[in-house]
Amino acid sequence: MPTRRQFLATVPAIAAAERGRAARGQSQPATSVAQPAAPAWLGSISADIMRLVEASLATSRGWDRLAELCDTFGSRLTGSRNLELAIDWAAEAMRRDGLDRVRLQPTRAPHWVRGDESLELVTPAPSPLVMLGLGGSVGTPGDGITAPLLVVRSFDELNARAAEARGRIVLFDVPFTSYGQTVAYRAIGPSQAARHGAVAALVRSVGPIGLRTPHTGALTYQAGVPQIPAAAIPVEDAQRLSRLLARSVPVTLRLRMAARTLPDADSANVIGEITGRERPEEVVLLGGHFDSWDPAGGASDDGVGCIVTWEAARLMAQLGMRPRRTVRVVLFTNEENGLRGGLAYRDGFAADAGAHVLALESDIGVFEPMRLGFTGNDRARQMMADVVDLLRPIGFPPLGPGGGGADIGPIAQLGQTPTMALSGDASKYFVIHHTPADTVERIDPREVAKAAAGIAAVAWAAAEMETPLPR
Repeated sequence: MPTRRQFLATVPAIAAAERGRAARGQSQPATSVAQPAAPAWLGSISADIMRLVEASLATSRGWDRLAELCDTFGSRLTGSRNLELAIDWAAEAMRRDGLDRVRLQPTRAPHWVRGDESLELVTPAPSPLVMLGLGGSVGTPGDGITAPLLVVRSFDELNARAAEARGRIVLFDVPFTSYGQTVAYRAIGPSQAARHGAVAALVRSVGPIGLRTPHTGALTYQAGVPQIPAAAIPVEDAQRLSRLLARSVPVTLRLRMAARTLPDADSANVIGEITGRERPEEVVLLGGHFDSWDPAGGASDDGVGCIVTWEAARLMAQLGMRPRRTVRVVLFTNEENGLRGGLAYRDGFAADAGAHVLALESDIGVFEPMRLGFTGNDRARQMMADVVDLLRPIGFPPLGPGGGGADIGPIAQLGQTPTMALSGDASKYFVIHHTPADTVERIDPREVAKAAAGIAAVAWAAAEMETPLPR
């Protein structure tokens, strides 16, 4: 995941205007942006960027489209009818937007089905608990699994208490530090528990405390280890169970899961372009992943990432702006539980990997403060830093580190392509990440407009500059 930097309150006049609008309850951001001084190499590119920025800030079109996506199709788990309907809708909408060469890139993808599921406290007193099965989990027998509970707070503690795990449901009650660190308990915790004879595994949700919201996500069963059912429970339920055992109160749980994995399903990436006027074979790649987990509509993860990258290209089409190189938007399928979309894109465009001059992914929301990050050589970094400096009036901090993303990673690695990422405030994003709370109501239309403006700016610069970004 890209790292994040604290938001910088720069450009007092614009910042003050934003605060004034917020105080007056106005929802629309400014549509006239004072242009900072730009390095000479940018030339007319800086004026073009300002056109795109002002057009983005003048509309709620991005948020409206995100709401349409989430309201109409709901969750978009790989293999679901919802995802396939959304893919067809997106392709048709891109055509209406005036994007070029809109097409679907087919791939096969995993098809996991949740089914009915429940978790109950049997002793010391009957009580329902909130849960979400982990993606890829096996199911329980029809009548469920009833077993005593063991709580551990690390893999080291599990290993130290291995003899106690046999025949029990193991709960990893591990406080959230960062996603990169804590997600290991969701990914491999079930197999680690199974090594010691556990009959099922529970994971405290990988994220800050919410409103008793469980966080699902994919697990990875390890070869040669029994596959046991696994689910996530909210922070509140994990702490309740931990407190009971800390008081020496024996706890028995009953877990029921009808989860199953079906044969791979048909799916597709959605691709649309603004074809370059001079060097159409050279590509600036933008995208996010179109699939989501099933508890909610995946507004932040990653509907909004798809919309703001798509919106950047739509703005170019709306303004009749055709850059020197091609700007290509890809709505990737199956990032959540397989990465088949990113791999299919790499394989389908392998011969042209070196023609990708920049790849940008948006997959950590747009919550303020948001930032742009870059990974590449020092000369390229300085050029993109010059571009991002033009965005200071709308509240972007200087260019940070941390470009890249799961879906653009395969093609970027193959082509040795510079990468960027737009990321929102992770402390807000991970509260709703993979939960039933990941809905469009959590996202401000101004955040969507600002994110699209930033992406449009860097995409236009990379596509329009005289010579490609150095590698």
